[in-house]
Parts: sequence; C-alpha cells; structure tokens
Amino acid sequence: MAFIPHTEADVAQMLAAIGVKRIEDLFDEIPAQLRVKSLAGVPEELNEMEIGRLMSERARSDGVALSFLGAGAYEHHIPAAVWAITTRGEFYSSYTPYQAEASQGTLQLIYEFQTMIARLTGMEVSNASMYDGASAMAEAALMAVRANRKSKSARILVPTTVHPHYRRVAVVAASNQGLKFEELPYGAAEGSTPAAALAKYEGEDVTALVIQQPNFFGRLEDVDALTDWAHARGSLVIAVVNPTSLAVLKPPGEWGARGADIAVGEGQPLGVPLSSGGPYFGFMTTRMQHVRQMPGRLVGRTLDAAGHEGFTLTLQAREQHIRRARATSNICTNQGLLVTAATIYLSLMGPQGMARTAASAHARARELVAALMRVPGVRLAFAGAYFHEAVLQLDRPVAPVLKALAARGILGGLDLSAYYPELGAALLVCATETKSAADIERYRATLQDAMQAVRAA
Repeated sequence: MAFIPHTEADVAQMLAAIGVKRIEDLFDEIPAQLRVKSLAGVPEELNEMEIGRLMSERARSDGVALSFLGAGAYEHHIPAAVWAITTRGEFYSSYTPYQAEASQGTLQLIYEFQTMIARLTGMEVSNASMYDGASAMAEAALMAVRANRKSKSARILVPTTVHPHYRRVAVVAASNQGLKFEELPYGAAEGSTPAAALAKYEGEDVTALVIQQPNFFGRLEDVDALTDWAHARGSLVIAVVNPTSLAVLKPPGEWGARGADIAVGEGQPLGVPLSSGGPYFGFMTTRMQHVRQMPGRLVGRTLDAAGHEGFTLTLQAREQHIRRARATSNICTNQGLLVTAATIYLSLMGPQGMARTAASAHARARELVAALMRVPGVRLAFAGAYFHEAVLQLDRPVAPVLKALAARGILGGLDLSAYYPELGAALLVCATETKSAADIERYRATLQDAMQAVRAA
C-alpha cells in the first residue's frame, strides 16, 4: 500500500478546514493529568534508510529455526496466492463495511467466510469473526449465560485440558460479570476428561460445559459422551476446536445426539502466518436459535429494491449501535484482513486440500513421536489417539534440554512445567505437514545429543 506523507502545509490546511489551530487541540477533552509526557525507553527516531537497515539486521539475527512448537499456533504451508490476493489494495485498505452500497465486495467475502466456517464446524450460523480464539471462548461463555435462560447459576465447567491461556482469558474477561469458572481434572493415564469428573455435578445447575477437541495435550476427548451428559442436564456445550482438524474429525455440530450449541476456535491455521504471536483471529458459530445472543457482527444476503442480490450487515447487537447497557458484547472488530486471508485459503484448499493437510499433519506427528521415543529417557505421557500434538515425558529437566536444542537451531516444543507441574518433566511437541522425514530425524538426533549433555534428574 502506498505511503502518502502530509506536509506541514497539508496539515495546516486540514486543521483550518475543521476549525482548530493545532493537532493537540483535537485531544483537549483528555485531562492533562492522564496524558503521558514522554515514553521512557523509546529510542530516538530513525529515517527510512536507518529503519530498513535495523530491521534487516534483526531479521538476520532471528535466523530460521526448525520449529516443533504448537500449543495453539501452528506452522502450515500457506499458498503464495493467499497473501498475494489479500494484500491487494481493495482488500488491504478496506475498513468496516458500514455502508453497504460502497462495500459489496467486502461484505460478500465475509458472507463467504461465514458460510465456510459454518460448514466446517457443522453449525448453522457464523459471525464475522472475533479477536482470537481465547477471547472467543470467553465471549462464548458470556453468550451461554444469555442463551441458557433456564440456568440461573452462571457456572461454566472448564476441563483443565482446555488451553491454559484460554482459561485465563475467560476468567479475566468474564468473571467480573458474575460468571463462575469451575475446572474439571483430567485423567492421569489418558490425558482427557473422564466421565467420573462430572459425577459431582449431578443434580446441580450448570450453565455450560466447555470441551476442547483436540485438547491442549493433543488428545481426543470423548465429545459424544460429554455433550450428551451436558444436554441431559440442561447445560449448553461450548466447543473449542482446531479448524484444520475438522477436515478429518467429527465437527462439533454432530457431537452427541444434538451437537454442540456454540463452537469457537483460533483461525490462525487458516492461512495466517505465525508472525511472532499475532495478529490472529477467532471464529464463532452457533445454532440459529441462539443467533440473537451471538456477539460481533454478521453479514446477511438479501435482495435490493430492484431484485438484485446484495449483502449487508445484520443483527449487530453491539455497543456501537445500541445503548451500552443492552449490548451483547463490546467486541468492536472482526479482524477483517486475517479473515480475508482465511477465506482465500479455504477457497483455494477446498475440502480435499484441507483433508490432505490434516491427514499429513497427523502422519508427521505420529512419525515424530515414534522417532523421539527411540531416544533414551523419552516416553509418551498419555496413551490413546492424538491429532498433531503429543506430550512427552523426559527423565531430566525440560528447560535445559530445550535450551540445548535452541542452540542447535531447533525449537523443540513447549515446557509444560509452568502449566501442569504435576506432569513433571513434560514437553508438548507438534508436527504439521511442513515437516519432512529429514526434519524429524534431525530433531531426534539433536535431542539425543541434548539429553546426553543435560544431567538426568
């Protein structure tokens, strides 16, 4: 996108047109005591040439590590066409399509995104996306309280196999609004949520049950049994899903006898690069009966006065459009650029391409686990099926092993000690279709060297 600088004369002319003398006058409503006089630690400004050199130096220092990290953000192949189209000016610079008559292209793209996400999850309606997967789960909990009017408890059961960041975001975002998040323990042998963990809630008022599939350990939960348990007791089900896995796993709309009530997840695997942690986007789908409780914005298809097909925003129960106290949410963005990339990615991949990607990622993960378990002192933490992540347990501390791997150009996975100390020296590893047999063998050989270099506990 072109950079168009404004000269001092341009700025003066614009200020004169709106009747103010200085740019600072535009912010005079902010009390002086709230204004920051300076930003400590911010270096002096650089010109364009200096900035370019600095960024090039930093890029070279980063290098390109061989990564086996996952835990909610995944390295997938992104066809070159995805961002070649996404960064075209008509997409790259478009803003929220409030004026339908001027935004038909953007509205149609969002409508197609909603359609594909609804089909992928097996649900009936999708919104135009959210900030990220974690905040989408928090919003789903708030939505469940509004939608399940028979429940008065605002209690949300969340297995500890749900992503730790998602659980923390939900508490921060929603607990001050009266929601109570209660954690369910996982089975030590299988790394998933056992039916026994739900027994203590028999006969109690529970608003919703959260189920992550695959869960944070990469394991597959018994979604049918958990969903039917919740529905039999008047609770809603909130599904947290990996969109890539839905190409080969049962979608949440088909869980149990009735399917999940709300499905959310992180959209990053759909054509969005890792980008040092963001920006990403979240998706949310639901049953049509709950659509008026859904946060964010939706795009609908209609006919205009001349009978021509058109697209427009609809069902926007947000604080920008109605009184704040009555708004269903204060979500103010749909992460439009990332949604554009995801829509193009899904269009290019199609059902067959998505299924091949998911199957390849699963196959690479199985190869990875099998290879690493040949290293003395490494074993699989949980028995049973997994998608493209698994937890390994080492016979020595994980942190120094990961440090040794990083020194050799390999990001070996996530140390789980801070999140699940009861697992001891546990390591979450991930493989996707981007990993080759040579990559896996390099990791195995390097891990064996690193294990020998680090003293056993």
